[in-house]
Amino acid sequence: MLVGFKALSKHYGIELTQPLRVESSIGTVRSSHDSNDRVENKYPPSYRPNDDFSGHFEFGLKYEEIHLEFFARLFTATGPEPIEMWCRREPFGQYARRTGFLYEWLTGVTLNVPDVTNGGYVDAISPKKYLTRTAVKRAKRWRINDNLPGSAGFCPLVRRTPAVKTALSFDVTAALADLDNIFGADILMRTASWLTFKESRASFLIEKEADQADRIQRFAHVIAQYCGQIDNPLSDTSLHALQKGILGHDALGLGLRRSPVFVGQATMREDIVHYVAPQFEDVPEFMNGLKEFELATRGAEPLARAGVIAFGFVYIHPMRDGNGRIHRFLINDTLIRDRAVPDGVILPVSATITSSLNFRVGYDRTLEVFSKRLMRRYATSYRFGEIIHYEDGTPSNFYFTDYEDARFAWRYPDLTEHVLYTARVIEHTVRTEMADEARVLVIFQKAQERLKDVLEMPDQDANRIIRSLKENGWRLSGKLKKDYPQLEDITRAQRVVDAVRSAFEDDDI
Repeated sequence: MLVGFKALSKHYGIELTQPLRVESSIGTVRSSHDSNDRVENKYPPSYRPNDDFSGHFEFGLKYEEIHLEFFARLFTATGPEPIEMWCRREPFGQYARRTGFLYEWLTGVTLNVPDVTNGGYVDAISPKKYLTRTAVKRAKRWRINDNLPGSAGFCPLVRRTPAVKTALSFDVTAALADLDNIFGADILMRTASWLTFKESRASFLIEKEADQADRIQRFAHVIAQYCGQIDNPLSDTSLHALQKGILGHDALGLGLRRSPVFVGQATMREDIVHYVAPQFEDVPEFMNGLKEFELATRGAEPLARAGVIAFGFVYIHPMRDGNGRIHRFLINDTLIRDRAVPDGVILPVSATITSSLNFRVGYDRTLEVFSKRLMRRYATSYRFGEIIHYEDGTPSNFYFTDYEDARFAWRYPDLTEHVLYTARVIEHTVRTEMADEARVLVIFQKAQERLKDVLEMPDQDANRIIRSLKENGWRLSGKLKKDYPQLEDITRAQRVVDAVRSAFEDDDI
């Protein structure tokens, strides 16, 4: 016998974008099987709930996972009657109260039941199992601690799975302090300056625009100027400034979009749609919900916040252009504002994403955790037709017919996998990318010093000679000899080569 949320889903014919992970049934003994993001739990007969709305919903709240998209769709299907009956029958029961609160919170409809007048306050969701707001709001009517991390307009959830707990245990502040102790503060800050440009270049590589030198420079400037320096990075004004800095003053359609948008790829015959973004009329409400998450979770784990804010932003896709770069900008911005990373230090997360096939494929797969399910659910809901010119200057022939139904999914994404990926990227960035860059800078600095012991020269000339020797397999090119006549002397030239090479081949670096 199927019980819990899946029983209700089947009974009411609820179709979900993000499937229920947990399936519960009554068997003979208790057992659990977890595989491929699906959990099958069996319970002995003593766990059998009443075969009605309240019985199955209470069972789900007790033993299964919070799923806001499912709750919102279910409450729309049931209407208020079964919840009102339950709340009148058990006015002080914690599960009836939680359900009543969730119904009103998700639907905006007030139930026709009296306020709860006594009893202890209970949490809306478990802070041990989910990322919750740090300062709870008390819902006096239900005597519920409202610890949901967003707003009814947009509330992402993160499950504290064992893998997530392990990933979030990485202390980025302590890891950076270790690098500081190994290489010194001066090296770390000089490394950060280079990594700002490296992050910009790698971010454009992700967007398949690696040859856009002027835009790379602009984005590097935006990172250096704005990361951690904006009080409200998700405000319309801040996003406009970021987008203008990235795309340039003359870019078309700056600011929140007023047109439909999809993410895909163009072919000679037609556009292939990988993801449809929310209706532009919903963007302000969704962005307000993301801002609410940012405010509500301050003081929580920085790595989790960075993942939710960045991926929540990219799924809302509020701008015509620049969403991907701002999405990755927000990771660094959040870490700096949360004081997990010092001012001026940029983690080259985009460089990590592009550093290996594993991370690159992982990035695409993480985005697809939500986008593929959305497109599978609405595969027949879009088409291309007559071109319409929208308010923001966008001409578009894209039509999507299920914005209202898909709104349930867009509002309540499960971003557990996104937080897990973000945390792993950040750990690899600090432990590997930054450590490697710092090591390279130490070597280069040592090569400069040893070269100048042989032949005094300005840094610019020393840098050119070092790079040339390294690229040419420790051989002096004819052009280098021509530009630096001192290297015509065979003995001096060999000393220069040996000095530079020794810095790169030292075992103690």
